[in-house]
Amino acid sequence: MKRIEQSIGIAAGVLAVLGFGLSTAQAEPPIKSPEDAACRAEAKARIFSTPNPRSLPIEEVGKGIYFACMDRIAPKAKSAHKRGRHHAR
Repeated sequence: MKRIEQSIGIAAGVLAVLGFGLSTAQAEPPIKSPEDAACRAEAKARIFSTPNPRSLPIEEVGKGIYFACMDRIAPKAKSAHKRGRHHAR
């Protein structure tokens, strides 16, 4: 009887851990471009080897790697200075 109670306790603990793990998992948004896919792969590859002196959450470190990659691969278009149209009268 003691063995059955022990098994039930272990099973309940495993289910609780699995349930917690599944509820905290975050789905990634769909990939939008080849650059996006490349930067996601780079962030996943470098996440555990990148220094984290400020003890940021791992998600923030990953975002930093991703956005640095996106800036490097696909730099944002520089906003051109808008010139007003001058009509000759």
